[in-house]
Amino acid sequence: MLSNTCLKWALLVLFTGSTVSELVVIGEAGRDVTVPCLYHVRDRSGITSMCWGRDRCPNSKCSRPIIWTDGWKVTEQHSSRYQLRGDLQRGDVSLTIVNATEADSGTYCCRVEVPGWFNDQLINRKVVVQKARISTASPHTYTSEQTSAPGSTSESSSAVTRPWSSVSAAEAPQTASTPCSGPSDCLDVAANLQNTSVSLPSQQHPERGLYIGIGSCAALLLILILALCIT
Repeated sequence: MLSNTCLKWALLVLFTGSTVSELVVIGEAGRDVTVPCLYHVRDRSGITSMCWGRDRCPNSKCSRPIIWTDGWKVTEQHSSRYQLRGDLQRGDVSLTIVNATEADSGTYCCRVEVPGWFNDQLINRKVVVQKARISTASPHTYTSEQTSAPGSTSESSSAVTRPWSSVSAAEAPQTASTPCSGPSDCLDVAANLQNTSVSLPSQQHPERGLYIGIGSCAALLLILILALCIT
């Protein structure tokens, strides 16, 4: 009878003494992934050792251990990629996987060693590291505002035609209708136009001199006729 009671008590402690929980942590390849694990610390005497392992928590210790701490500092470290960046003395023993890869996916065990039989805190974490996201946005393209082909004379011809606005179509020289073939030709055309605009005022009324000549001849004839009549 006593042996049966002791056996039941042992089985009860075995299956209910430890706390086991599981949580899924999703990360992205190429980034740091933090796997949380905390335990309660009342005072300095409550600080204890713990370990992280690459598998589900066994009955004792950690299978395939990757990092250990005595509660104050890291005592063993399988790789520099596995770090404990939390405040260890306050019970933050979260695992940080630096520059995670898809190969880091799997189950991790956080085992906090609590004094006493079957009192350890067991936490299983499932880590899923996904491929890095690739942006699907189309790259920005920049187009030139130039609409004419290089070497075209559209801009130079428009610059030459501006001085022609003060000259009528009948008075414009015939050479101005043909576009210039180069910068030097354009300068020559512009100079010719300036010379033409300067000389135009003297040629605007050529018939005025003709009228003066006719009037002078008429006056001379009148004077001759009067002289003949007198004589």
